[in-house]
Amino acid sequence: MAFGPVPLQPAFGIPTVGILVLLLAIVTVYQMVEIVDAYEKKALTVFGEYRKLLQPGISFIPPFVSRTYAFDMRTQTLDVPRQEAITRDNSPVTADAVVYIKVMDAKKAFLEVDDYKRAVSNLAQTTLRAVIGDMELDDTLNKRQEINGRIRRELDEPTDEWGVRVESVEVREVNPSKDVQQAMEQQTSAERRRRAMILEAQGERRSAVEQAEGEKQSNIIRAQGEKQSQILEAQGDAISTVLRAKSAESMGERAIIEKGMESLETIGQGESTTFVLPQELTSLLGRYGRQLTDSDVQESAGLDSLEFDAETRELLGLDNIEEILGQIDAATEMDVEELEQEAEAIKRGAGTDIKDADDVITEVDEETTMSGPEDVGDGTVPPEDSDGESEEAEPAVEKERE
Repeated sequence: MAFGPVPLQPAFGIPTVGILVLLLAIVTVYQMVEIVDAYEKKALTVFGEYRKLLQPGISFIPPFVSRTYAFDMRTQTLDVPRQEAITRDNSPVTADAVVYIKVMDAKKAFLEVDDYKRAVSNLAQTTLRAVIGDMELDDTLNKRQEINGRIRRELDEPTDEWGVRVESVEVREVNPSKDVQQAMEQQTSAERRRRAMILEAQGERRSAVEQAEGEKQSNIIRAQGEKQSQILEAQGDAISTVLRAKSAESMGERAIIEKGMESLETIGQGESTTFVLPQELTSLLGRYGRQLTDSDVQESAGLDSLEFDAETRELLGLDNIEEILGQIDAATEMDVEELEQEAEAIKRGAGTDIKDADDVITEVDEETTMSGPEDVGDGTVPPEDSDGESEEAEPAVEKERE
């Protein structure tokens, strides 16, 4: 039995070719379609030749022979590794920084430099060491903005050729060596101790000034009180002196009258009919009459009641004593708020308006002199008020004795 050939190969060949063609079409479409994100651009090369930049969106490119290179157009951050440098005053320090860059021209970034990120980072490292080495240690610690500006200016020119713009440079840390740090800490501690000593000395000075001002005010008040006490004491002495003088005058008058009566009684008991009477008989009889009518007692009653005539009251200043004391009290009163303000001014180191004690006492003396009589507080009594009549009474006693 013989069998003929069976044509099975064409049946399996058609589906395989169709599948291959379909797969080839899918791969071709996939190679032709290029999707670019909104924040980037892509450089297109065909057979290694630069053609153009692909913008965000869907682009169709030659399949199988094209390549694309993506560039992020956003601001990017590059960390500059920690760098060791020696300042101009030979002090070792370590510093690191952050550089913010942005691709402005993707074509230049693709054609002019191999890896723009690595290039910018290496350039920032060398520039950071150069800038720190050209400054002193204190400047590197205090002038961060100046360091940032200098590094940015140094990076601008070469990065412009690469199509990259340096937007900002920030130095994060500048650390001196441990020995330098210890020396700086000692210097800072010494400076703080110096400031503390200065503040303490200023506080003691202000305290001493305030204490001196308080003692001055206390002395002023004490002196004014003593002045008031002396005036009152002198006023009392003057009144007492006048009272003693009036009392002595009255007692002398009574003694003269009694002596005269005794003389008249002795004359009346004599055997002689001729009498020689004193010249002041009329005055003596008048005084005797006042003695009999008790008028002298009525006049002396005023002494116990401390009623003086107008001349004596004006001399002693009895009518003006309250006014004088009121002026002294007004002069001694001091405004509490003013004292507090002066104390605050002393604490702030400002001057005060407190007058000297001698000036205040002088002003009080002038006010007292202008408001009262000049003889207040002297303790002296004019001779005509104290013993004027006593001097007149002594000749009469002598005449009666004769």
